[in-house]
Amino acid sequence: MNTNDIPGLEFDHYTSAQARANRTTVETIHRSAYADAISTGDPFNQPDAFMQRFDAYTDPHSGRFELVVARIDGRPAGQTWGWPLTANSRWWSNLELDSGDRAAFTAENGLRTFALSEIMVCNEFTGQGLAHALHDELLTSRPEERATLLVEPDNTPAYRAYLRWGWHRIGTLKPSWPNAPTLHALTRDLESHR
Repeated sequence: MNTNDIPGLEFDHYTSAQARANRTTVETIHRSAYADAISTGDPFNQPDAFMQRFDAYTDPHSGRFELVVARIDGRPAGQTWGWPLTANSRWWSNLELDSGDRAAFTAENGLRTFALSEIMVCNEFTGQGLAHALHDELLTSRPEERATLLVEPDNTPAYRAYLRWGWHRIGTLKPSWPNAPTLHALTRDLESHR
């Protein structure tokens, strides 16, 4: 993705402490990107539930969290974040692997897998390639071997985009968060995309 294709685009990178200091921006982007899901009353996507998850992700003791915020002409336009999985990470807890040795697949050491937790774009900036630009900005310099993400099976636009960007399904997973849906777990090799 060539970020020159989006005029006025800039990225800001934040650690967990810096992300917490920008909590208002994070919630503002979420409210715009998930306006339709919020309006349905879906409890998982409500701002309070979302921000509780954000606070857990950015816990100073949780590891090397990274947030990337996209701004277009200085205005928040989207965000993405994630962190490397450690031996104590609960990410794979409810994974039902399509095939293979689950224990070997889920063995983590902090250097093997980067969990891409969120990509969201404010409604007014959709359709410009910003999600792909955020994706690449976060993952291009990651040192891990692979990345993983979770996607709702019926989120066809996102699912198709992930497949185009080199991701593939490895199983299903229901996060332990209250009201979480069962999601498809995808992975992508990072070493071959550097």
